[in-house]
Amino acid sequence: MPDSPDPRQTTEALQEPARRKGAVILRRDQAKVAQSDRQLLQSGPAGEDFTHTDPWRVLRIQSEFVEGFGTLADLGPAISVFGSARTPQGTERYEQAVAVGRLLGEAGYAVITGGGPGAMEAANQGASAAGAVSVGLGIELPFETGMNRWVDLGVNFRYFFARKTMFVKYSQGFIVLPGGFGTLDELFEALTLVQTQKVTSFPIILIGTDYWRPLVDWLRDTVAAEGAVSVPDLDLLRLTDDIGEAVWWATGADQAGGDD
Repeated sequence: MPDSPDPRQTTEALQEPARRKGAVILRRDQAKVAQSDRQLLQSGPAGEDFTHTDPWRVLRIQSEFVEGFGTLADLGPAISVFGSARTPQGTERYEQAVAVGRLLGEAGYAVITGGGPGAMEAANQGASAAGAVSVGLGIELPFETGMNRWVDLGVNFRYFFARKTMFVKYSQGFIVLPGGFGTLDELFEALTLVQTQKVTSFPIILIGTDYWRPLVDWLRDTVAAEGAVSVPDLDLLRLTDDIGEAVWWATGADQAGGDD
């Protein structure tokens, strides 16, 4: 007779994090599949099954936009909060994100995050504590952990570009906490959309002067100095350590109250 499975290994397997592909949850061997974005962006072999070809994927992409638009259409005023998924609970950065979400909620705004852990979870927690709508826009990733428990309204996406559209379309501004490549990607996409006037009256606030100042200095002293961007473009960013001030800027209170 074959040996019985080691119960410790069985328990470990059950505890493996799930992956998501849109509405589908995958665990263990079923999770060992390529991401949808990766499948879309690489060329497939001739004779590939129809359901894995680009024309078929167009229908999936369309369904993500329909799902996102339909879910968020009645959201009301909202601010997107970005930050690292690796921000540990109990740290100053985490508590800053909680405070951001709470103050935005108290100001009457829904809070939109990527729905993951770290700073995203913290901002959703603050929004929930204030009784505001706490939104999570999840994405299929190799290390996907699912929506954090503070998300009231969650939408899972296969494709980054569909998800990014929802952040911009349903937000009146971005508050950006310290983060990594994903946070930087979202920050620079927002900057590009504002700089090219694809969106207007869209405040972008960076919280954490010690973290963001070197980046802002590089943009001024190198990028702008080389003429790659105009110096006035740097005014699209606001930098602060004051949570209340960040929320004040993001919600447009400074526009109502005049110049500071």
